[in-house]
Amino acid sequence: MGLFARLTRRWNTGGGAPGLTIDPAHGDPELTLLRERALAGDWPGVRAVLDRAVDQDDLTLMIGLLADVTGSESWLGQALAADPEDPVTLLAHGARHIHWGWEARTAARAQHVSEEQWKTFHERLEAGEELLFKAAELDPELLGPWLFLQMSGRGASVDRSAARHRFDAALRRSPGHPASHRQRLQQLRAKWSGSHEQMHSFARASMLAAPEGSPLGELVALAHIEHWLSLPSGEDAAYMGRNQVRDSLHEAADRSIRHPDHVRGRTWAQTHNTFAMAFYLAGQPHAANLIFQEIGNAVCEDPWNYLGGDPVDTFRRVRAACA
Repeated sequence: MGLFARLTRRWNTGGGAPGLTIDPAHGDPELTLLRERALAGDWPGVRAVLDRAVDQDDLTLMIGLLADVTGSESWLGQALAADPEDPVTLLAHGARHIHWGWEARTAARAQHVSEEQWKTFHERLEAGEELLFKAAELDPELLGPWLFLQMSGRGASVDRSAARHRFDAALRRSPGHPASHRQRLQQLRAKWSGSHEQMHSFARASMLAAPEGSPLGELVALAHIEHWLSLPSGEDAAYMGRNQVRDSLHEAADRSIRHPDHVRGRTWAQTHNTFAMAFYLAGQPHAANLIFQEIGNAVCEDPWNYLGGDPVDTFRRVRAACA
């Protein structure tokens, strides 16, 4: 979900909402430094931060942030030309190509994408996949290629078996990786190659298979939001108001962000924002308000962009309503 929502807009700087801003680095000092150096085109400085990643999950998160920086394909290409066999540089350049491809396609519906946009989209995805597969071959322990290959695979319409293989490859390297699970959830949407039933089943099974306190409970909330988004006006509110939906949201929150064993990672705010919106849509303002209190001003663009308008203003409005 996160990638597609960012395709046609820059990071919001807060609009008319004093005290609120969307921070791609999630307020994390290390990620902030990485982004500053990336915006300056400082590859040696960027690489120094990447080399401090604590594990594959951390490195993949950093690469994703880097891949969102407009224009980074230029100096990443130069870095790769200087060291064409370096797996991390291949990973970074490949990930950028995947994001760059989706930027060319835009978030418009397929019938509104021009022939030239489709051509550029597929060219960039193809180039990105080649780089990612080479990175994976040179360093089989890398998680990153398999996350970004899930993103490209959806755009390239790979068959179900290939899509599943890419997800399984990510899980072999990091069984509880939230971003890979989010990508798999997207793949199972009815819009792509799945159904509501497959999407919800995957979300719940993933949550139950994870240790209590895991952030994977977010998948249940995300699945309900995606289901809500697919329904016409009136039916969407009725769906979110079902007792079954509300009960499943509380169960998921109790097993994840409300569980005493829950540990906040670098991107904890993404999970909390998703639950806050899901509870709001489900007519549970008290539950949403408690989460808003934990979020503070750590607003994320996703999922508030689903409600239309400026995400920061939407966050502020919903937070006030729930309070």
